[in-house]
Amino acid sequence: MSVYDQLPEGVTRETMDVDVLIVGGGSAGLSCALHLQNQIQKHNEDVAAGKKQGEQIPEQMIVVLEKASEVGAHSFSGAVLNPKALTELIPNFKEEGCPIDSEVKKDAVYYLGSDFSFKLPITPPPFHNEGNYIVSLSKFNRWLGTKCEEKGINIFPGFAAVEALYEGDKIVGVRTGDKGRDKHGNPKANFEPGLILKSKVVIFAEGTRGSLFRQVEKKLDLRAGKNKEVFEEGVKEIIQMPPGTVEAGQVIHTMGFPLSKSIGGTFIYTIPGDKIIVGLVAYLDTQDPLLDPHRELQKLKTHPFLQSMLKGGKVIAYGGKTLPAGGWYSMPKLYGNGFMVCGDSASMVDVQKLKGIHLAMKSGMQAAEAVVDGLIKGGDFSEEVTKGYSDRIEAGYVKTELYRVRNFHQALSKGMVESMPLLALQELTGGRGLQDPMPIDHIDAETTEKVLDIWGPYGLDHEDNKLPKADGELFFDKLSSVYLTGTMHDEDSPNHLILKDGDICRTVCEPQYKSPCNHFCPAAVYEMVPSTKEAGKKDLQINYTNCIHCKTCDIKCPFENIEWTVPEGGGGPQYRET
Repeated sequence: MSVYDQLPEGVTRETMDVDVLIVGGGSAGLSCALHLQNQIQKHNEDVAAGKKQGEQIPEQMIVVLEKASEVGAHSFSGAVLNPKALTELIPNFKEEGCPIDSEVKKDAVYYLGSDFSFKLPITPPPFHNEGNYIVSLSKFNRWLGTKCEEKGINIFPGFAAVEALYEGDKIVGVRTGDKGRDKHGNPKANFEPGLILKSKVVIFAEGTRGSLFRQVEKKLDLRAGKNKEVFEEGVKEIIQMPPGTVEAGQVIHTMGFPLSKSIGGTFIYTIPGDKIIVGLVAYLDTQDPLLDPHRELQKLKTHPFLQSMLKGGKVIAYGGKTLPAGGWYSMPKLYGNGFMVCGDSASMVDVQKLKGIHLAMKSGMQAAEAVVDGLIKGGDFSEEVTKGYSDRIEAGYVKTELYRVRNFHQALSKGMVESMPLLALQELTGGRGLQDPMPIDHIDAETTEKVLDIWGPYGLDHEDNKLPKADGELFFDKLSSVYLTGTMHDEDSPNHLILKDGDICRTVCEPQYKSPCNHFCPAAVYEMVPSTKEAGKKDLQINYTNCIHCKTCDIKCPFENIEWTVPEGGGGPQYRET
């Protein structure tokens, strides 16, 4: 709970009773809501037609809470969409106006050296994308939101869920955050207390590192016996090219340059309107304390392969996020008394293919089917009923796809060269490899080494850590890139990035690690400034209004010294193209 929970005298929180509460208006949450409404309608039609015995389900109040100012504003991905879940959810999605940028027409994989490139003669099967679609996840989720509203589903944008409500071990609802507190936590003239939302069942679909579900999983020990959670960080730009210069529908992946101390890769997608998407993903269990995905993305564009492709281009959009990488063995228990969890919050990403949207959608849909089971049983959402969701996951393609790559991250994190025989053996054995399960015995925060141990005496002065000169067209410094996200938070609101001990930053982290948060943050939130406490040292300054909600700081600070909490509802990036 926040330190700013106290209400002014005479002010109380309004309580609202709903039937089904979904926390998170992304692909998983919206698919859950829409499929639930469709399934209720089908059940009632079948009962009315005599095809099914039983009672009709009365009209349900289905509520989706979304912390962004509007659905889609916090949605960010590559994104190449496998359409299998979408086809099931909305079979005529093209006729319904689904905002597809392009069908994938060409695939290629390149290796980039420092100044050369070569195309792999055969595109490895995981990188085959023909039949998939290049989409803007922001536009896609905005469209899904309209489909939900057409079905009578209530979407509450600008409402951040901050606390789960319990009766024993049963989750019975959530509390949303207050609005209108100043930076000291005091109520302002426009103060609005958060709501108490009581529900028969709660579905957590918050995306990566869901802050509310993290509280729940700790309280209920939902990751007992599981591998540790690990993550990757991705950044991307959309580049506007001169008219008539881009063939839409190409998907290119590269490995090699610019990453030297970290595992990762890049992606290049071409879309209509002469636009090129360029992105980079890096593993956060790197030892490198100076990893800076934004800098590496700028460096990527200096390569001759990219220079020829991007000549005359101008960056028009930017963003960043983290994605769960642990896979099947890092997934939490998916259900409990009164709740289920789906999508990225449940670590459902195929990191070999970099695909998660269709898995998030399908998991949301299968959670919806378990909700229907509970409604048919008169509103019973005990653990015996919600287990039906986990059973469906086990029996369907969410498990099939994740189980096939259940040891992939563990192998690749050993390094490109060392991992190759391990990955080849995994391919031959259906994902098993030499050891199954391969353990993950660390969290990303624990792998960071000191600058001297990784970079020697050069550190930040090493050529690999230099940012290409910004030109405001193709190359940007980090602060200028942040401007393109449209991110905004009320400057007179509480800082949602909780620093636990500033002395660590000044006395240990900056001298020995050169403040990793200053580098891995893709939004220039963290900055070391001259100390007011100790001459010659530096203190950490947190520019929280820059935050784009990637949550890397909560994951990768080597001292676990930063806690990401939800800011006032409506704050954050304003993604529209990404």
